[in-house]
Amino acid sequence: MSLLLDNFSVGYRNTPIIKSLSLPSIPAGSLVAVLGPNGVGKSTLLRAMARLLPFHGELTLNGESVDKMAVAQSARCMGYLPQTLPQATSLVAYEIAFSACRAVKPELSKSYIEQMIEHTFSKLGISHLAFKRLSELSGGQRQMIGLAQVLIREPQLLLLDEPTSALDLHWQISVLQTVKQEIQQCQAIGLVAIHDINLALRFCDQLLVLGPHGLLAMGEPKSVLTPDILQQAYGIRGRVEKCSKGYPIVLVDEALSTSMNVNT
Repeated sequence: MSLLLDNFSVGYRNTPIIKSLSLPSIPAGSLVAVLGPNGVGKSTLLRAMARLLPFHGELTLNGESVDKMAVAQSARCMGYLPQTLPQATSLVAYEIAFSACRAVKPELSKSYIEQMIEHTFSKLGISHLAFKRLSELSGGQRQMIGLAQVLIREPQLLLLDEPTSALDLHWQISVLQTVKQEIQQCQAIGLVAIHDINLALRFCDQLLVLGPHGLLAMGEPKSVLTPDILQQAYGIRGRVEKCSKGYPIVLVDEALSTSMNVNT
């Protein structure tokens, strides 16, 4: 299992957002954080990889060009979670999860899908929500149901756009722990767009940092997230230190004036 992007470009109408992005091959079992300030194309990148936007260049999964796959085939091997929350309907969470899995993998037996729902809901800590209507759930709870829909399908590639945005700290940690475990166990690959840099440092194997002019850096967290990259990407003066348990954390000293040239 591997993922490769080469000369990858995507935009809206005549406005390019991601231009000629090339990344080294991402190996199986990797969770990659997609970082960067607002407006640099994190969500656009994931939407294009999920084939929801047209793109130019090469996107290959296991050596096969994604844009040459049948739509049904790419839907089977990719799982995309958008920023928008699942619609608040009268359907219960179990029905939503079951129908999403059956639509993509109709060959799976009812009993197997039920086992996967039970397993996934249990790992995410949301078993108590299985038979509640989505209209009765909070935004954070609906976000958890949306993530469960993706994980139940056991995709080879997970594309998660701000999966913790509606969650409190406990559930943010729980979600990323579960996603990382599932990716490692299934030897899948995950890309997660996220604003919380310290969560990315804690759980992700690699960081992909985008700036206003494209790719700033990609690689292991300890080598990528330098004071210079923090300044270029976010316009801040900061540093990376270690907490008492040895995990890297970003400490911000100040936000630089917008009038300053943060690329110098």
